[in-house]
Amino acid sequence: MSVTNLSQQPAPSTPHRVLQPEGWTKPIGYSNGIEARGRTIFIGGQIGWNGQCKFEVHDLAGQIRQTLDNVLAILREGGAGPEHITTMTWYVTDRKAYSASLKDIGAAWKATMGRNFPAMAVVEVSGLIEDEALVEIQATAVVPD
Repeated sequence: MSVTNLSQQPAPSTPHRVLQPEGWTKPIGYSNGIEARGRTIFIGGQIGWNGQCKFEVHDLAGQIRQTLDNVLAILREGGAGPEHITTMTWYVTDRKAYSASLKDIGAAWKATMGRNFPAMAVVEVSGLIEDEALVEIQATAVVPD
């Protein structure tokens, strides 16, 4: 995932180790790999609706912001935060809209995730189960023992 204007290293408070092979170009907005130990939290696919299953926004960046908020709400229930996320998979319905929205996506990321950059993948899909959904995010977090 390429998100503009974000450092490639996680926040200093992140309890995990970034795995960056020597000589590789450092990624921007994500990590190639993360090493972690502790209690694992698995977050099922979240989409851009609110806690009452209603879509309040209909643009990709807005739905990403809401989806990240949903991921963080689940993490809080498990006593975790964005710094504990080790991996994310994003499913987007329009790769071109994703690329065109990188500035707004970066702002949504910074507002919700701060300077934490887990290992990530972004996949374009033909559709999601909810017709209005433009993005779905699945995540795994590890809270140190």
